[in-house]
Amino acid sequence: MRNIIKNSLGEIEISKEVIAILAGNAAMECYGLVGMASRKMSDGLTELLGRENLGKGVEVKISEDMFTVDLYIIVQYGTKIHEVANNIIEKVNFILKNTLGFNPDKINVIVHGVRTK
Repeated sequence: MRNIIKNSLGEIEISKEVIAILAGNAAMECYGLVGMASRKMSDGLTELLGRENLGKGVEVKISEDMFTVDLYIIVQYGTKIHEVANNIIEKVNFILKNTLGFNPDKINVIVHGVRTK
């Protein structure tokens, strides 16, 4: 699996929750992002998650050949959504590469809403 690092002394397994929190914290540093959204949307309404629940707005999928991170976000009104998404992708990729030593194959940004205030 992609989240296991092997060396001469043994193995290091990094959980999906740790990767999700790292990705969520990295995304929160980007301009134009109001916050992370809940992965489940009911009746078209999204829930804005606080700093303590950042991992709930991130879904990490790890298989033998793919490592994917999905970020569910809410952006600020008046910002260019594609620019915010590109900044998030670059920041998350940079942080995961520098912190974990490997980067994801895909980073998907799903915009759940736009905050007007």
